[in-house]
Amino acid sequence: MFRAPKLTRTRIFLALAVAVFADGLQLLLGPLGWVFGDQAIDCVAMALTSWAIGFHILLLPTFVVELIPVLEDLPTWTACTIAVIALRKREQRNIPPPEKPTIEI
Repeated sequence: MFRAPKLTRTRIFLALAVAVFADGLQLLLGPLGWVFGDQAIDCVAMALTSWAIGFHILLLPTFVVELIPVLEDLPTWTACTIAVIALRKREQRNIPPPEKPTIEI
């Protein structure tokens, strides 16, 4: 249903930059107690990460965990992004190359 894009260094860098920025911003803004600020950061992080490396089911529990007040300060976006990148790389390594069609005369 969802096709993951081919991972490139640029896509990996963008996904990690978004994850680290989202976790860092939540850590810095956490004590200020902004109403719905953390949830907005989570929505943007989810959308940008899914755009960069493709949607993966592991992103959903991370999104839910980020809604829990105390757990939002953990670097969950960074950890999940690293896990998804590792899984995507393994999937792309295991895909056999397409066979060349043979023409019989």
